[in-house]
Amino acid sequence: MAPKKDHSKPLRAVRQLHRMRTFYAAAVLLWAASAGWVGWQHPGSRQMWVSALFMLVFMGLLAVTSLWLHRLQGTGADRAAHHAAPRGTPARRHVNA
Repeated sequence: MAPKKDHSKPLRAVRQLHRMRTFYAAAVLLWAASAGWVGWQHPGSRQMWVSALFMLVFMGLLAVTSLWLHRLQGTGADRAAHHAAPRGTPARRHVNA
């Protein structure tokens, strides 16, 4: 039977989800600025609606990514697991006189 707590995969997933969330947030801001700019220049144009559609797509991706990240962080996956034996205090060595 496989172990129920494998910390390496969720830790990598959390790191990747942080990167994806940053990318999606930047994309939402970019497409919102694009939709606003084109909507100001040419209200109701096809370019404005395409920009608004891309903004909505990236907002959906951002929401899903944030939800996954929240669920993974709730399980404690963001903490590193210690698999090595604990280190004791090093033995003292005497200096030859």
